[in-house]
Amino acid sequence: MTSNDTKGRTLPVTDLSLVVLIGASGSGKSTFARRHFKPTEVISSDFCRGLVADDENDQSASGDAFDVLHYIAGKRLAAGRRTVVDATSVQQESRKQLVELAKKYDVLPIAIVLDVPEEVCAERNAAREDRAGMPRRVIQRHIRELRRSLRHLEREGFRKVHILRGVEEIESAEIRTEKRFNDLTHLTGPFDIIGDIHGCGSELELLLGKLGYVDGVHPEGRTAVFVGDLVDRGPDSPGVLRRVMSMVASGDALCVPGNHENKYGRHLKGRKVQHTHGLAETIEQMEGQSEEFKKQVREFIDGLVSHYVLDGGRLVVCHAGLPEKYHGRTSGRVRSHALYGDTTGETDEFGLPVRYPWAEEYRGRAAVVYGHTPVPTATWLNNTICLDTGAVFGGKLTALRWPERELVDVPAERVWYEPTKPLRTEAPGGHDGRPLDLADVHGRRVVETRHAGRVSVREENAAAALEVMSRFAVDPRLLPYLPPTMAPTATSRVEGYLEHPAEAFAQYAADGVARVVCEEKHMGSRAVALVCRDADAARERFGVDGPTGSLYTRTGRPFFDDPAVTEEILGRVRSAVTEAGLWEELATDWVLLDAELMPWSLKASGLLRSQYAAVGAASGAVFPGAVAALEGAAARGVDVQDLLVKQRERAADAAAFTEAYRRYCWTTSGLEGVRLAPFQILAVQGRSLAALPHDEQLALIDRFVSSDASGLLQTTRRLFVDTADPDSVRAGVDWWLEMTGRGGEGMVVKPVNAVVRWGSPRSSEAESGGGEGRLVQPGIKCRGREYLRVIYGPEYTRPENLDRLRGRFLNHKRSLAIREYALGLEALDRLAEGEPLWRVHEAVFGVLALESEPVDPRL
Repeated sequence: MTSNDTKGRTLPVTDLSLVVLIGASGSGKSTFARRHFKPTEVISSDFCRGLVADDENDQSASGDAFDVLHYIAGKRLAAGRRTVVDATSVQQESRKQLVELAKKYDVLPIAIVLDVPEEVCAERNAAREDRAGMPRRVIQRHIRELRRSLRHLEREGFRKVHILRGVEEIESAEIRTEKRFNDLTHLTGPFDIIGDIHGCGSELELLLGKLGYVDGVHPEGRTAVFVGDLVDRGPDSPGVLRRVMSMVASGDALCVPGNHENKYGRHLKGRKVQHTHGLAETIEQMEGQSEEFKKQVREFIDGLVSHYVLDGGRLVVCHAGLPEKYHGRTSGRVRSHALYGDTTGETDEFGLPVRYPWAEEYRGRAAVVYGHTPVPTATWLNNTICLDTGAVFGGKLTALRWPERELVDVPAERVWYEPTKPLRTEAPGGHDGRPLDLADVHGRRVVETRHAGRVSVREENAAAALEVMSRFAVDPRLLPYLPPTMAPTATSRVEGYLEHPAEAFAQYAADGVARVVCEEKHMGSRAVALVCRDADAARERFGVDGPTGSLYTRTGRPFFDDPAVTEEILGRVRSAVTEAGLWEELATDWVLLDAELMPWSLKASGLLRSQYAAVGAASGAVFPGAVAALEGAAARGVDVQDLLVKQRERAADAAAFTEAYRRYCWTTSGLEGVRLAPFQILAVQGRSLAALPHDEQLALIDRFVSSDASGLLQTTRRLFVDTADPDSVRAGVDWWLEMTGRGGEGMVVKPVNAVVRWGSPRSSEAESGGGEGRLVQPGIKCRGREYLRVIYGPEYTRPENLDRLRGRFLNHKRSLAIREYALGLEALDRLAEGEPLWRVHEAVFGVLALESEPVDPRL
């Protein structure tokens, strides 16, 4: 579009575009750029010359300067940012490079020409000290080349050309930023996205009725979105066009073009096209329609936009699918891909082109909904879904409700058109696309979380996690979550104690948390259990054949080498959930549980027996002998009293140590003696339950624990404490003292309201999760005095050792706990929302990687 009139000098400029200012030296390009564009949008050739030569007028550096200019412009365009090039650009060759750059990044190239008289340019250059000596012939050459170029700019590839003639017109001009036609991010729905119709008018009306539309209008304000291929092959292309065009005109629908509309539109314009693949049927059906209707159809097809970006960028609708790099872009290449997709260059046994499996490699954040290639069943694949379920071939007409992600379909009345290629028996790529890719986790990673913003993972930590995940972890499809590390309570100043619950209660009180729950810390290992209702549910949701779930450690390793043992445990949990009626109550076919598996020796037998037991055994053997020898020496009159006291203390410490670690190593035979204590339901089908208050969580868990007839499941004892009530706090401390006094490990203190945020100053929003404050620790562990002997060694309770240990540094551990917690919440949200495996594992892998950060393991 060329704009060269003298009135209304408002210049429309697309928000994502490459704007090229064209004008002779002294025409005022830099002034124009400063006036109308943000400083960061403008890249000046003079500035780039200065970067490479320390002199903006050093023409010998122009080659390098333009290399820099093109590089910066490319980076901005790749990032989706409008870019303005401030250079003379009067030569066709220099403009050609810029147009190619715009094509490379699929943005609109826009030319703004500043046509200023030679005298004005000469005066301006003379007034500038750095250009006072510019020869007049240079300005004359610039103007000649500019005038020679004006009529050819559109043919060179500029999509818009604005020509401003004279100083007055330039100074009165205004820039109006326009959104791209495909940018409908402000529309949030809800939407009903409808697959390829191909002239199946009665099926369309039936589906619209099933979706709740009455004469094309939804009473709740929903918007239909058609993915194209409205025409050809079916019995009533005119009726389909009339319905869709009416809904689009009234604002009740959106529509993107399919390749069949594109072909029919060219036919309506008198272009020569082959009457194949159903076009002949459409032409025949349209013969009885009025010329006015045909004109309306032609204009409708001409006005269709290749694809739409909707719902804040979370949804992309097109006909044949679209990789992320093309979302929101505008070019012939983007339109072609949106209409036809991409092919490998090969043909199959039916003579049809082999489609490139772009969806199997898709890693974008937006859901891409498309059609074009018929499939028997619409299935999510890496956050993409094809809705062409072959209605015209006797299949179904399918719609996707957004944001509900619910599929609605109606069967075809009959086979209206025999397909060249039979519908596949399976959708492409299986349940979740190809396996995880190394690129998904390799190198430094930044994971966007809803609860803590961007969480960074160092490259070296990612490498360590990759080693564990690839060699030791359970099937990644059955590893949707890893629990975060947990910070201990602040170091206690109570005599004889390193950890004491008073500090935990005080910390939560300071964080504005009024009610906490103290949960018994079982003498076992943290375990995550994914339990599916049956093998079919596991296959349907997690894409596995055989296993009905998984049971794994904090680092994703299976607890048992024998899958049959795991299945036995899952079966017992499944029976308890069934007896409690939770499948129906929670409307799910799977549950994800956080639990403790006992005894500890199931996971840590090597550590206990080789390290802790070795210390205990050595102590038991050495200290009694040493004490006996010293007692003999004392009896003979040797002065060894101080040493004898110390050895007796050490012998007592060693005995206490041995007794402490033995509590974690009772003997099991098969599953006899094994206990599982669930304490939180993390997620179910379509829902994360991480934010469900802990009192409600524990009530649900009590129900299915009490329904367990196998003796596997164990209740988690708890006590609720009001952090502002001294009597309640004292009761919490007494409960902990009683429990640890008889050998218990300790307890975990948690906010009753689960996911809690806190900001400063103190706010009542803390426990409700409102506000924009920081995340509060999800749990603080407070370990018993004797259990810490296992961690810190037999003699840790000696006053001199306690004084030293009280200098432990907790800030890093607390930061790590919050970051891992945010990643865990993100993984659960993505799992519940049905996002692809790679997206869930991005957060899961991040938790495992952060576990490689250097921190005192005793914390």
